[in-house]
Amino acid sequence: MNSTANASSEFWKCSTLVNSKAFKIGGTVAFCLILLVSIAGNSLIVMLVYKTPNLRKPINYFIANMASSDLLFILFTCPWFIARLYTSRIIGGQFGQAFCKLNTFFLNVSAIV
Repeated sequence: MNSTANASSEFWKCSTLVNSKAFKIGGTVAFCLILLVSIAGNSLIVMLVYKTPNLRKPINYFIANMASSDLLFILFTCPWFIARLYTSRIIGGQFGQAFCKLNTFFLNVSAIV
């Protein structure tokens, strides 16, 4: 196996690369900011469509559906990324490996959708 194949297979392994303290702090601040802004914005969109009778149209239901999907995506991924900055594995054993692979799968699928 050549070095390019090794590098690409190492990238997809479920372990955290060694990061500097500044990178960890910056990443934590960025992910927390993204989490807070996303929760506020997407929740506001869903609440507006739900509570305002004039906005209850098919296109607005579609927009509210996308906002709720974004909200779920952010609620599952940001805490996982923050935890990954500080630990190499969140859950050990076979369950941890399955969780890691499922989380990566759902992250990619929801981004594509």
